[in-house]
Amino acid sequence: MNLFRSEEHVARWLEANGYEAGASLTAERMCDLAYAWWSDRLAPDWRPHTLEQHQAILTDSAPTGDFWRLE
Repeated sequence: MNLFRSEEHVARWLEANGYEAGASLTAERMCDLAYAWWSDRLAPDWRPHTLEQHQAILTDSAPTGDFWRLE
């Protein structure tokens, strides 16, 4: 994981290092995704999420694209 200040910063870093852009999220979306994924873990009746539940979290919280598909 790399953190950047802006899209321009990402573009400069990619060019300088010879990489192509991959999946990316803003810090706000990453926090939303982390909360949705982990927020219920301390509940006394917690059970692991199903694949379908995890996919729903990604669909609601992350951009579209193959990177975000679990199946």
